[in-house]
Amino acid sequence: MTLLRLTVKKKSSEAGKGALNNKISTELFKLLEANGIPTHFVKMLDDNHMLHTKVDVILIEVIVRNIATGSLSRNLGIEDGTVLPFTLVEFDYKNDALGDPKLNDQHCLILELVEYQDELDKLRRMARQINDILKPYFAQKGLNLVDFKLEFGKDNNGNIILIDEISPDNCRFWDIESGEKMDKDRFRQGLGGLTVAYEQVLNRILGK
Repeated sequence: MTLLRLTVKKKSSEAGKGALNNKISTELFKLLEANGIPTHFVKMLDDNHMLHTKVDVILIEVIVRNIATGSLSRNLGIEDGTVLPFTLVEFDYKNDALGDPKLNDQHCLILELVEYQDELDKLRRMARQINDILKPYFAQKGLNLVDFKLEFGKDNNGNIILIDEISPDNCRFWDIESGEKMDKDRFRQGLGGLTVAYEQVLNRILGK
């Protein structure tokens, strides 16, 4: 087992955000586990720490998109806020030094990020399964799940499982009624109220 402390790549000075991410991730991992998605989650130890199974990290970030925004709109000219005709799944190389570039299947195999094409197919399949669980779940909470990033690893038996975190740091949530952004874009775009937004996401998850 490994101890995980949830942190942020792009630093934000707002106190309490890490604890909110930990609590949100805990609830979502439990939800996914209950719906048949294997994860590294074991239990939440305290506000800032999670116990999880040790894994070998697959250096592929799996991006799931339901609505066009951010880099997808900038790079392809799709109007921001456009609902996509189907869920888009993309791969990024988990490499900060290279700026996390986009990958296709052949890149993944050339770089030996996975051993077989079947593993890439499984990553896509699991990402869509996770989206099929989370998208209606958040819709019931009054939130559009716009897009999100997933990370995966292999456990001691070689099984691919979901790892890292699922929180407003790596998901985009828009309020269904107002369109208000309830995620890290508040920090990226200087909107303020970051911790308040994260707390609202947690409260909706908890039904408060």
